[in-house]
Amino acid sequence: MSQPAALPLPVARSVASLRQTVADWRKAGLRIGFVPTMGALHAGHLSLVERAKERADRVVVSIFVNPTQFGPSEDFSKYPRQEASDAARLAAFGVDLLYSPSVAEMYPAGAATTVSVGIVTERLEGVFRPTHFDGVATVVAKLLNQVQPHVAVFGEKDYQQLLVVKRLVSDLDIDSEIVPGPTVREADGLAMSSRNAYLSDEDRAIAASLPATLNFVATQLRSGVDAAPILEAGRIRLMKAGFREVQYLDLADASTLAPLERADRPARLLVAALVGATRLIDNMAV
Repeated sequence: MSQPAALPLPVARSVASLRQTVADWRKAGLRIGFVPTMGALHAGHLSLVERAKERADRVVVSIFVNPTQFGPSEDFSKYPRQEASDAARLAAFGVDLLYSPSVAEMYPAGAATTVSVGIVTERLEGVFRPTHFDGVATVVAKLLNQVQPHVAVFGEKDYQQLLVVKRLVSDLDIDSEIVPGPTVREADGLAMSSRNAYLSDEDRAIAASLPATLNFVATQLRSGVDAAPILEAGRIRLMKAGFREVQYLDLADASTLAPLERADRPARLLVAALVGATRLIDNMAV
């Protein structure tokens, strides 16, 4: 079997080698930062790395395309995998260690434990991807236990996931600070995502109406009006722009994701919509 190509920064492919490196850093009194990713890195990921670097002496970035958070009809097999170019970007950005385990290393034969987080997983993504957050919670619990970082950075672009991770860490008494990273956007406002690479030129033009519609709806909701007709107008606007389906466009409590009838407290506007074969999600503070 051929060996993996040499990478331009230190890499750990086993839990044991990861823990040895991190243990040495801790013995030296260094603060550990961590950014978990599935690779196919873009400027949004690097902004999370920057936040980790601001808060830690050493930064670990993981690349692991986690099979347990993909549904049976989702894009696990075609999800972009480009470890060599990702590693080059991380090395240029000053990352100290890449953690890149195999599926067998992360989920050894006979593994039988999963982690499930209630309440914040029951709506929105939880409706359309019913097994997704069990996979997310399980792999995040494992990664935080393996790396044992002082601080871990998660992007606000996956806002519901961020709340799931915060609840997980609180409920399981995991000694890592969870720091949110603001969504990084393209020039036309589209949230950066590895899945944007799936978009055709035509679909990419349509996708730009997603952040524009969020801005339109959020502006209306900030005046305290009844949310229902504004949200419906937003859904219609997206369909007219060329989206194939709007799975949800909802106003929710920013902490619990409970549905709101108006923005009378800190709130979040969240959307999932399909353009062509690509599913896009986004959110905005209200």
